Order: sequence, then structure tokens, then C-alpha cells
Amino acid sequence: MTQTNPTPILQHMVEITGHRDQSRLEMSVISALRHLVSIQHVRKLEFQTVKDVTCVRPRVLMQDGELLSPDAVAGVPDGELEPLSHYPALLRCIEERGANSQDEHEGQHRLWLPVRLDDKVVSCFEMSNGTPFSPHTLEVINGIVEVYRNYQSLLDYSERDALTGLFNRKTFDEQFSRSAGDRGMPPQDDGGAATQWLAVVDIDHFKQVNDRFGHVYGDEVLILVANLLRSSFRNHDRIFRFGGEEFVVLLRSATLENARMIFNRFRTNIEQYPFPQVGRVTVSVGFTGTGHGAPVEILGHADQALYHAKENGRNQVCYYEELVGSGELQAADVAHDDVELF
Repeated sequence: MTQTNPTPILQHMVEITGHRDQSRLEMSVISALRHLVSIQHVRKLEFQTVKDVTCVRPRVLMQDGELLSPDAVAGVPDGELEPLSHYPALLRCIEERGANSQDEHEGQHRLWLPVRLDDKVVSCFEMSNGTPFSPHTLEVINGIVEVYRNYQSLLDYSERDALTGLFNRKTFDEQFSRSAGDRGMPPQDDGGAATQWLAVVDIDHFKQVNDRFGHVYGDEVLILVANLLRSSFRNHDRIFRFGGEEFVVLLRSATLENARMIFNRFRTNIEQYPFPQVGRVTVSVGFTGTGHGAPVEILGHADQALYHAKENGRNQVCYYEELVGSGELQAADVAHDDVELF
């Protein structure tokens, strides 16, 4: 059996554990596998629960041996949601609590590597080749993915909200500040320029839910809203819980027209969802472009649009720049102590 030089492996381990950004962490894992073993295609399957059915949404990370950059991954449309039952080898692996599983499909040998957090499968790496995976290749792949699993568990413990599993406010502060230099062009009123958008989401009359039904049902509403957020947005978008009933979404690579449509689609998904015991729940959304301004200013603008929505009937999506242009809001400099979320 060919022995692998340990030096490149150690270098890759250092690189993997040096990342805190999720996308770059994933890409460093795939980069290590690409240099150490032969793999042609890699996808990451994100798990979501839709109406009590476990589904997967694939995201391409490597195609024909070529590693995609995080920006390229963000530009590739996510695959459609599919029931987990469409992947029998993976489903069997999860049910048997296996570390990996293999099958052959249309001439491709596929390897499944589930990622568990707190004893729950949250995603899976799918790797495929035209030839079978050798025992040595499997050993290297399992070792690298196990390092990823352990490191991801440590990151999630500090970066995610315990109730919903979404990223927490601390993680938002770090990620949004880090991306301040490359948020793209400022938004265009005609909707023609793709850019990044920030939305603040608030559950309408949530205090009444807690007061009438109790905090157990209130927590269930928060969890279900978090699940609907996951299923309403793409894998490369980022969703955060800021505490209480407030959430923040970073929507990447979308025109104004598409951003408005996506946020309204999410609002409609909430309005039409039958929440157990509670019944009808609605949300208000305020959003803005992220092309100009400090993070606290951008968040403050989205927050102003949100409160305009809540003060004018709730259950609607409001765009900050549009409100300012129509005179319904006054543009003002936002100081750090003016933003409630901070």
C-alpha cells in the first residue's frame, strides 16, 4: 500500500482548523481531499424538514476535478429539494448510524459521509468517481472528514443559537464585518444589479403567543419559523437569530426584484403555514442593500424599514431605499446607540 507523506496532511489540517467562515471551511476540506486523493465530483447535501418530511438540497463544491471558489459556489443555483428517500444508500447509512456508505449509480461510484451535530445528521458530503474508492483512499477521506466533523461541532457550539440551530448574533457581527469590503455594487432602483441584501424579520404579535399559549408553544413557533427560513432561502444565504422573535437574513447575489420576491415568498410561506395550537402567524420584514455604509448603519436601515412595516399593518415587506425615496422615511445617520438590535 502506498504511504502518504504526513507533511501535506498536517498542512491541510492547519488550514482546515484556521477557518471560521462556513463556506471557506468546507472548501478547505475539499481542497485537502483533492490534493491527497483522487475525487472527481463533490456535493454537500443540506438536510431540511418540510412538512415532517426530511429532504436534502444539494450544493456543488467540486465539478470534474475542479474546486469551486466560495464565490463561484454562491453563484451556482442550489439543487431542488428532494426527499431523503430518493437516496436509499444514504438513508440506510443514517438509520444504521454508519460513518459512510457507498453505491454505484449510472457508472459513478458514490460515497456518502453524513455530518452529525449533537447526534443529529445536519448535512452530508457526497463524493463520486468513475472508479471504486480504494481502502487507502477511504481511510484518508474518513480521517479528513472526521476532523471537519469535530471542528464543526466546536464552531457550532459557539456560533449557533441553542433553540433554533441558526447562527447567533455574535456570528453575524463577525461575518458581516468581515465581508464589509466586498459586498458588491450599491443596489439599483431598477433591479438590474445583483448585490447583497440584509433583512430583519420579526414575528408579529409574538408576545401574545407566549401570553396566550405559553412559552412551550412560543418556542415551537420559533423553531418552525427557523425551519421555514431555511427552506425559503438558498444554502449560500445566511440566516441568524438575534434573540427573542427577531431574525436577520443575508441574501446574496440577487437583484432588487428577486430580493423582494424572495422575501415576500418567505412571508407568504409563514402566513400559510398551519402552526399547531397557535394557528395563524405572520411576520414583518424590512430590508436594505449592503453596498454602502458601516454594518451598524446598514442594520439600522433595515431595522427602520421593519418598524415602518409593523407600524403600518404588519405582515408585509418594506424596502428602506424605496421608503426614503417616497418620503415615507427620512434618511438619517445611524449611531451605534440608535440601533435596537445592537
